Amino acid sequence: MQLTQLTGSRREIGVGHGRAHAGLIRSSIAVYDRLFQDFVGLDWGQARQEAQRFGAMIEARFPAILEEMAGIAEGAGVDTADILTLNCRSEISLTQASGGCSAFALAREGHQWLAQNWDWRADQLDNVVALRIEGDDAPPLVSIGEAGMVAKIGMNAHGIGVCLNAIRSRTCGEGLPIHVALRRILESPDMAGALAVAEQDRVCSPAHFLVAGAGGEALGLEVHPGEPGRLPPRGGVVTHTNHLCAREVTCRVEDFPRVDSRPRLARLDALLDELPDDVAVNEGRLFEILADHHGHPLSICRHFNPDQPAEERMETLFGVVMDLDARRLILRHGKPCESKTSLEVTLPAA
Repeated sequence: MQLTQLTGSRREIGVGHGRAHAGLIRSSIAVYDRLFQDFVGLDWGQARQEAQRFGAMIEARFPAILEEMAGIAEGAGVDTADILTLNCRSEISLTQASGGCSAFALAREGHQWLAQNWDWRADQLDNVVALRIEGDDAPPLVSIGEAGMVAKIGMNAHGIGVCLNAIRSRTCGEGLPIHVALRRILESPDMAGALAVAEQDRVCSPAHFLVAGAGGEALGLEVHPGEPGRLPPRGGVVTHTNHLCAREVTCRVEDFPRVDSRPRLARLDALLDELPDDVAVNEGRLFEILADHHGHPLSICRHFNPDQPAEERMETLFGVVMDLDARRLILRHGKPCESKTSLEVTLPAA
């Protein structure tokens, strides 16, 4: 996979994104057209109408990003409403669709690590993009996500990083759509700024954001329209899969996790507990955790499962490891157990 470099104003960043990935953006639209029909019975036109209600929330909390979305649409030759719909895809399908992502943060020997597998439908594998964005009004950042979307998983030059776990829930209220909130976090100068996205801007549907910063800071945030749940590190470790854990959230928000979420979390905890204290941690060791097949095919490294209905089959589409103190991100596109090459990105410290 190649890294797409985007610079300039919001509009210029958007147009560059749209031009570079016009074909993949159209392919993403086709994937979500099918997904919305599979999960919530909406065709693309109906999904576009559904997405419009989130535009006002974005306008109130992060208006600059709407300029970038319009630029993406211009560059790709699609409607701005199409790009808004892609960026609200979690909110449109949140009642049914839930991926199988596994994420963890680890502080060890002066390095704050952040890592995860992103599990989703296999027809979105080729629409994954790596963006390095250097805007006029925000810190340099790198985001690994889906073509046409403003952010997903990544880090910035201040050493702030974020991972995402989907939460299946019927809750939806006022706040930023999940992927817009992730971009807001990636533009934060510090952990306080990242936390403000969850506490002040709020996130309109439930998800887990694993936020960490250079210098050994990490916090799990179970976001939703209300006060976020907080999961502090235990022995320098935070782990999460696809169910809610914080008591202050579980008493107010109902989630519907798939059966493998809790076993994967237990396996993550066990693997991190087994890391010897006297052995140096590097990205190779952490990718070994992401490549774990315990409980296959519903394992941390998730494979094709013919026993599931076709529309619900999720596979690991990429694994990512970040060393936030070094401002270094390493991506393995595809399953970590199979991927032979890595994309490595380093940002200058801000």
